[in-house]
Amino acid sequence: MKKNTDSKIENRFNLVDEPWIPIPEIGLVSLRRLFQDTSLRALGGNPVQKIAVMKLLLAICQAACTPKDDTEWTKLGPKGLAKKVLTYLEDHRDCFWLYGEKPFLQIPAIAQAEKQPFGAVMPDIATGNTTILTHSQIQRQLSDPDKALLVVQLISMAQGGKKTDNKIVLTSGYRGKYNEKGRAATGKPGTGLGFLGYLHNVLTGSNLLETLWLNLLTEKNIKDLGIFPKGVGPIPWETPPKGESDTIAEKLKKSLMGRLVPFSRFLLLAEDGVHYSEGIAYPNHLEGVTDPSVALDKSGKKPQVLWTDPSKRPWRSLPALLEFLKGETAAFNCPYISFGIYRGRKKLSHIGLWSGGLRVSSNAGEQYVSGTDDYVESELFFESKWFDEYFYINLKKETAVLDDISRILYGCIMGYYKSLKTDGKVYAEKACELFWQLCERKAQNLLDACGDEDGKEAETLRSYFLGRVRYVYENYCPRDTARQLQAWAEHYPNLIRFSKPKEPTKVQADS
Repeated sequence: MKKNTDSKIENRFNLVDEPWIPIPEIGLVSLRRLFQDTSLRALGGNPVQKIAVMKLLLAICQAACTPKDDTEWTKLGPKGLAKKVLTYLEDHRDCFWLYGEKPFLQIPAIAQAEKQPFGAVMPDIATGNTTILTHSQIQRQLSDPDKALLVVQLISMAQGGKKTDNKIVLTSGYRGKYNEKGRAATGKPGTGLGFLGYLHNVLTGSNLLETLWLNLLTEKNIKDLGIFPKGVGPIPWETPPKGESDTIAEKLKKSLMGRLVPFSRFLLLAEDGVHYSEGIAYPNHLEGVTDPSVALDKSGKKPQVLWTDPSKRPWRSLPALLEFLKGETAAFNCPYISFGIYRGRKKLSHIGLWSGGLRVSSNAGEQYVSGTDDYVESELFFESKWFDEYFYINLKKETAVLDDISRILYGCIMGYYKSLKTDGKVYAEKACELFWQLCERKAQNLLDACGDEDGKEAETLRSYFLGRVRYVYENYCPRDTARQLQAWAEHYPNLIRFSKPKEPTKVQADS
């Protein structure tokens, strides 16, 4: 019997045809359906997965059609974009096999690297001696759709640490995976994660196609940003890099594609794990380069970004994110917001803003999720007519008032416990955290109120926030004893200056 000498690896699980992208209330959909179905409202999964998939979808859109300028962008529209992407996917379907000789966004040569179990590279799975708190933290067997989602997540949002096998180097002479002592270094964080966890922001429309269209960058946008000298750059799934510093890798470092679909990790799927090593070392925010979804401030000595912070929900960063509405140069700039709002407000009556990310901690180069670290996400909606200077003035004014009220609450609780000869720092911090959680319930109402040109609705809404201060103070400062009652009364929050004075009652004169 003649032996079969054909060593060709079977192509299997095509991302264009097979469902793998999570959609709320629907389940999993394929790339083809995502660009065909106008009823799909948003992406599902946790915030990290949403960010990673959104970046991939935008990269596919940029590969299919990058408009020259805003005029071409407007003519394209969501339907025109979807049509071009579907044509592109059909023409390049062979680039989207999850398994095969050219596996999607994977590097077959990295098979020599050590294999990690899937749970070890997933931030929400407990492995090793980590305590399991909920059933969702238990490592489980992954399906092909799960693995496809994991690949997209890891190349951009991987945590830094020792799980990468950096002894394996694919570019001859490359020293970026070694430390000063000549030993394999710990892996750097993915470009989309950073040191503490970048806060990502994208504009949202009435459906996913409109969302992708809103955030699509034009050639002029990319040129104006000045951080991508190679423009759109090489398409990663068409011509993947062969090493950490080859010709393709160097172009990806300087292009938009290198940020949307970075090879921060070189990986290859196996049946029960993933071969895993550090990939291309991209410039970070300290070098003035970030994803277009990250807000960057380059006005100071050191560039600053907005980090994910579970104790400070994204809506509280709106004054920084929308500062460009003043009509002056803004400190923080998030390209997707500034470019998208300028164009989108001319075509759409309503625009949403999604913000999210993952807060992480670091110790000796190892990143992990611990303590107060957590996922964060929010979505708020704006009427396009609000995107004018008066809306920003009202927003900044009202958020400044809330900041002042929070500081007063903190000081009052500290004063209460000081009167009782007790350290009140922990109580004051927890009280302020509760206050902001209660305020968040009215975040959309606050935006609606700031859209009122004369600001009267915003002033009326203050009574709710002032009531939350009193509620929190009374819950964290008991008055069961005489001493407690005295301290409680002495430090009770005085908020009279934030209250709107009542109109004097008119009395008719006797006839």
